[in-house]
Amino acid sequence: MPKVKVKRASSSVDMTAMCDVAFLLLTFFILTAQFRSQDAAAIETPSSISSIKVPDTDIMTIALDKEGKIYFGVDGQPTRIAMLENVAAAKGITFSDKEKKEFALMSNFGMPIAQLKSYLSLPKEQQAKVKQPGIPTDTTGAGPTNELKDWVYNSRKANNDLRIALKGDNLAKFTNFKNVLTTLQAQNINKFNLITGTEAPPAGWKAD
Repeated sequence: MPKVKVKRASSSVDMTAMCDVAFLLLTFFILTAQFRSQDAAAIETPSSISSIKVPDTDIMTIALDKEGKIYFGVDGQPTRIAMLENVAAAKGITFSDKEKKEFALMSNFGMPIAQLKSYLSLPKEQQAKVKQPGIPTDTTGAGPTNELKDWVYNSRKANNDLRIALKGDNLAKFTNFKNVLTTLQAQNINKFNLITGTEAPPAGWKAD
């Protein structure tokens, strides 16, 4: 008597629920993502084997490129607007709401205060073509032409919890870096982080 074969039914998996979850997750990440604005200058930092990470929030960054130009930035749009308003009040300058909003989108900048208002009024396409001259400093750290001290002071006035990080190009001259240190020391600031590239530690090296 021949063996009766059981008819096999083709199996199927309903992927509708999984597709819904995937699209929900994709929508969530798109809506909550914060796009990082482009830096005012490209800086190649030296490498180090330090395991200490720079904080992600409440950070003030002072950058120095290979030409000696200084760029300044703080995180958080409310802090940037409050800092700009403090500087404007001290210098007797008025910024419109549109200019404040434009400034709040800048992660860092290197414009003298006298040129900042006209720079913010430019369209994005023209702003990208402007070669920012850097923030003025001097060797005294507290002279009337030193505008870095104004930004440091008024940013801390806007957010007293800001921590300072210095980001110097690998080819930057120490003389220009010293002007930054002198400006910080003039305000009794002697503690800060250095932003460097990562490098594999040698064999047997241990962090303190």
